[in-house]
Amino acid sequence: MRFLLLSDNIDTKMGMRLAGVEGIVVHEREEVISALKQAIKQKDVAVILITAKAVRTCPDVVAKYKMEQHNVLIVEIPDRHGGDSINEMMDQYVKDAIGVTM
Repeated sequence: MRFLLLSDNIDTKMGMRLAGVEGIVVHEREEVISALKQAIKQKDVAVILITAKAVRTCPDVVAKYKMEQHNVLIVEIPDRHGGDSINEMMDQYVKDAIGVTM
């Protein structure tokens, strides 16, 4: 089982490649959706990392796949554009999951 990165920029892709994670650079909504569909179809992909900016191109589709997919984990990661909202997002996940705020 392996990780796969969907990134909006080459810098994140190269950094993750140094850690052994292959990646695809996507910019437009259609590119993100197509790459996500292809990644989910790959039987050896267990975790799909997707940068926050790439998620913002199609948050509805990413959320749908997160809820429907049981054989792959889709994880939004911060990128070079900042990750200030990541802490807020994590707080919301905890609140939604167990009803406790951080």
